[in-house]
Amino acid sequence: MIGQALIDGVRETMGVAGDPAAIRVVCAMSGGVDSTVTAALLKAAGFDVVGITLQLYDHGEAVRRKGACCAGQDIHDARRAAAAIGIPHYVLDFESRFREAVIDSFVDSYLAGETPVPCVTCNRTVKFADLLARSHELDAVALATGHYVESRARPGVPGRRDMFTPADLARDQSYFLFATTQSQLDYLRFPLGRLTKADTRAIAAGLGLAVADKPDSQDICFVPDGRYADLILKLRPEGAEPGDIVDLDGRVLGRHDGIIHFTIGQRRGLGLGGGEPLYVVKIDAPARRVVVGPRGALRQTDIRLSAVNWLGEEPLGEAPQPVYAKIRSAKPAVAASVGLLGNRPSVTVAGGEYGVSPGQACVLYEGEGPGMRVLGGGFIARA
Repeated sequence: MIGQALIDGVRETMGVAGDPAAIRVVCAMSGGVDSTVTAALLKAAGFDVVGITLQLYDHGEAVRRKGACCAGQDIHDARRAAAAIGIPHYVLDFESRFREAVIDSFVDSYLAGETPVPCVTCNRTVKFADLLARSHELDAVALATGHYVESRARPGVPGRRDMFTPADLARDQSYFLFATTQSQLDYLRFPLGRLTKADTRAIAAGLGLAVADKPDSQDICFVPDGRYADLILKLRPEGAEPGDIVDLDGRVLGRHDGIIHFTIGQRRGLGLGGGEPLYVVKIDAPARRVVVGPRGALRQTDIRLSAVNWLGEEPLGEAPQPVYAKIRSAKPAVAASVGLLGNRPSVTVAGGEYGVSPGQACVLYEGEGPGMRVLGGGFIARA
């Protein structure tokens, strides 16, 4: 299952000169099939591989739920996989760090009327900052993960690397990695970027790995059954404070049981009865008001960004430059432009976008399709 062509491809992806046996690589192992196959490929390519699993949370039912990661059964799966591959394996307890950097941030964002993307926060803090630092301490030349993105050396610039969308666009995870800094990207490697998910499972099955048919992680790993509100209310009971549902003119149409139950673009669950379809177009957290309106009110052409991470070679300026922008992980990228508006990055989508929600990410690309360079992105700010 791991022929010479595949081994050569892994070595090319790693882009490290010298005898692989003398090159240490840390592989982040979550217990799933992707990270397990990543470790197996690195081992087959002759590298000195060390597997590390992060224990991030332990929320009762979440540790036994199918589709969870980094807790309970998944840690045992990672340990068994490392033994089967024949590499050393370590488990690092990052629960307190994960709670502080990811879970608390997630809850605070919802209480502020935003729709957060905790996977982005986890990648840029716990995984690509804390774990990356541990990898350096182990004298590893790189940290490898099972994400479906590509990393390539930047021509003419030794040590610099760029991120690209993978061969399997159905598995593209670049949206969740936009906040990866240049220094982190230079150290990271993604051996699955040229493979499809079917390829990965076939390799795992051919090697007889127990995780070959393991279901993929789903939703947010630390939220059992996707019930976000239950977790938020457990940690911040004030999130259940009721308020008004109003129209665009401020007229009260109804009441709600807490803004945490609503996101921009939501139509169901408003409890407003008949009439024209209404959507959540704004969440006013300080006033505890949910503003609703017709679908047309959701359309936005200009999107302001905050906490921008720019990976392009040329710095952002006032002159707009053409890009492709993706405002949700499941939506395709659309033609747009980006530039500085009053020293603040702003993305313009000529055709407009619907359901633009503060807290979500807006990721920018050079084009659309596989093999497109990721230019960076930022979090959608309030209008």
